[in-house]
Amino acid sequence: LIGESKYVSMSTTGEPIGLPYTDVQADDWFYDAVAFASKSGLMTGTSATTFEPNTSFSRAMLVSVLHRLEGSPAMEGSAFSDVNDGDWYAEAVNWAAANGIVNGYGSGLFGPNDPVTREQLAAFLSRFAQYNDAKIIEADGQLSTDAVVSGWARKNVEWAVAEGILTSAQAKNATQNATRAEVAMALYTYLTKVAK
Repeated sequence: LIGESKYVSMSTTGEPIGLPYTDVQADDWFYDAVAFASKSGLMTGTSATTFEPNTSFSRAMLVSVLHRLEGSPAMEGSAFSDVNDGDWYAEAVNWAAANGIVNGYGSGLFGPNDPVTREQLAAFLSRFAQYNDAKIIEADGQLSTDAVVSGWARKNVEWAVAEGILTSAQAKNATQNATRAEVAMALYTYLTKVAK
């Protein structure tokens, strides 16, 4: 596991990393990503011994990870009626809204506890990259013709596939909820390959 970026620096000596999670095995496709996310403090387990790789990850949780990557800048005021001062995610969501990383659902709602979908994951990361002045490549034609992607998210998902943040198979059903393993892999890929 080797990853170098402006956000996270990790290295390996070739020894097994070792994770406390009984539901994450060394031969799982997401092992390195979970190890990266866990060791760098981006994501924690759902308990001391479980990661629950196949369960969903909330919109508020993802925005909180991005907020931490930026050093948790202070932000007051609420952009959404369902995000209240004092909520553990309020500062992160308000920061993300103020910087164009999230737009919410309309009608003043963000849906902080809703599961983040694959296309939302792609959109949040794409906008986060733009916020950090990363070059966003044009990636038309990255999706199969039968891909299920909302119109507003298509460019974001194409970018995510082109950058390896989402696989073509994941993008084919981009409106589905992203699992914790998929979020870990997306963050791992973005931080070690895209955001360098």
